[in-house]
Amino acid sequence: MRVLQIAPPWFPVPPTGYGGIEWVVASLTDGMTALGHDVTLVANGDSETSAELVSVFEGSDPHRLGDLWMEAAHAVAAYLHANDVDVIHDHTGVIGPAIAAAGGLRTPVVNTLHGPWTRDNSVLYRAISGRVALTAISHDQAARAPDGVRVSAVVHNGIEVDAYEVGRDREDFLLFVGRASHEKGPEVAIEVARRVGLPLVMAMKVNEPAEHRYLAQVVRPAMEGADVDLRTRVGHDEKADLMMRARAVLVPIGWDEPFGLVMAEAAASGAPVVAFRRGAAPELVLDGVSGHLVPPGDVDAMTRALDGIDRIDPLDCRAWAEGRFSSRRMVRRYLRVYEQLLPERRQRPAAVSERTVRATGTDGAMVDGVAGHGTDGQAADGGTPPARPATTSRLIRITSDDR
Repeated sequence: MRVLQIAPPWFPVPPTGYGGIEWVVASLTDGMTALGHDVTLVANGDSETSAELVSVFEGSDPHRLGDLWMEAAHAVAAYLHANDVDVIHDHTGVIGPAIAAAGGLRTPVVNTLHGPWTRDNSVLYRAISGRVALTAISHDQAARAPDGVRVSAVVHNGIEVDAYEVGRDREDFLLFVGRASHEKGPEVAIEVARRVGLPLVMAMKVNEPAEHRYLAQVVRPAMEGADVDLRTRVGHDEKADLMMRARAVLVPIGWDEPFGLVMAEAAASGAPVVAFRRGAAPELVLDGVSGHLVPPGDVDAMTRALDGIDRIDPLDCRAWAEGRFSSRRMVRRYLRVYEQLLPERRQRPAAVSERTVRATGTDGAMVDGVAGHGTDGQAADGGTPPARPATTSRLIRITSDDR
């Protein structure tokens, strides 16, 4: 099968630091090439992949995150390849899906919503519903779809489970992994650690202006008098090592998070998770087996849940991750989505006249459940990632006279 994967343009695939979407796209792309599929990845030019890489931009600049001009150039470069593939899988959020819906493409397009529903994106998804196959990353996210938006499938995000080593001897510290924001609740994690008298290691993303403000105004005041080791530049290897050794991973989310990759990563490392029961957390934590779920916002309950955390078996956590969140499982399920769409290619209208860009350089059926949001089982960010084959790259540059 010829597949075009479109990642956001902001960060490399896989990311050098924080970047959940980029990790998912890396696992999906490399997993498909390993199965013999012909995959083209449109992503940041610093990406490393076993697929053919097509890029417009190189380097990562957090200040350009959300730049619509950058996203537009990236999306146009991607969709110029539409008629060269059997299926397009778009992981971007605005312009790509809009092009897919309005462009009269013969090639079916899958768009995965990696973030929450908002008032603005709900308007877009109502407009493109039925023209693009929308997939959700959790049953909770699918259940929150606005009226008039059809979710074609639910596919849980997957991770390279073998890139995490299971730690059997847990050390006396708690771990928080996430960005500096109210949604992730770092100040709550500090309070829980203070109450139980354990040190807290915080692997925290602090890149964007809002994150710097939250760190200064909320997190640092909460740290006063607490035993906190704050680390703001943590790569995959360091994160995996921390998860392998931590007594538990705290996930005090303050929003209905649509997935939460850190909970899957913790399970792969054998680390029990204690999380607020919100959003997709019940799909990611098997209560009493891979950790504990407590009522949202209940700091007392989260503190009490740590009393018996040593009774959670790291091997049970690992088995839960392998069975539910492996990249192999994710790849199989997305391939099933693609296969269901392929007959539509012959039924779609011919593409509108092709545009050229001057370039230089190198139904209701759901995959993890059926319509109505049923699950495929019980409901539910130590090791080195596997080596990646050499990247084949083409750098696409769109010049001003091509507008």
